[in-house]
Amino acid sequence: MHKFIIMGAQGCGKGTQAKLLKEDLDLTHIAVGDIFRWHIQSHTKLAARIKRIIAAGELVPDEIVEDIVRDRLALHDWNYGFILDGFPRNRTQAEFFLESYDIDAVIHIDVSDDIVIQRVQARRLCSECGLDYNLIQHRPAVPDRCDVCGGKLVTRADDNPDAVRARLNDYHTKTEPILELFRRKELVIQVDGGRTVDEIQGDIRRQLNLPPRAAKPV
Repeated sequence: MHKFIIMGAQGCGKGTQAKLLKEDLDLTHIAVGDIFRWHIQSHTKLAARIKRIIAAGELVPDEIVEDIVRDRLALHDWNYGFILDGFPRNRTQAEFFLESYDIDAVIHIDVSDDIVIQRVQARRLCSECGLDYNLIQHRPAVPDRCDVCGGKLVTRADDNPDAVRARLNDYHTKTEPILELFRRKELVIQVDGGRTVDEIQGDIRRQLNLPPRAAKPV
């Protein structure tokens, strides 16, 4: 069983890397941002509050995030392990996690702010099915239309310039410092997120002593 946390600023590629590890190792990918979006799309009791917070580029309060993570892990549908994406984001959340759970490693994907801004401004989201696109690496076959359902692609409400800068500031001041908590337990590996997807994935696997990525059948 493998249990990982993957961290990095928005646009660093942690979602992509998490999905590659998930596919090969049969991990459950728990993306906190996806859970937030599910609440919004499902119009749950938390939806209106979460939507206002995310649109303003702010972080969801610790107690809400911790409850969501606790409830998700309590499902125990991760027979071969999990990779937690988008949590923890500050010291309080990190201390909560370390007190409650054990993990094998924290994967930190390091990228410059310039790369983050470029990637985030290229992100698009299908307004119908929620599929993610990136106009740099994952363009739709038909401009502005989802390859799967044909829905219109839109810019996320929280990807406006002011919100991006606010989230970067939060990341540098609140999230990056908690890496030291994990380093004290020798749990952190760091990779350069400015490279290609395959290069990053290969580096992660080498540092974690995992087998190389499985070749796709021709």
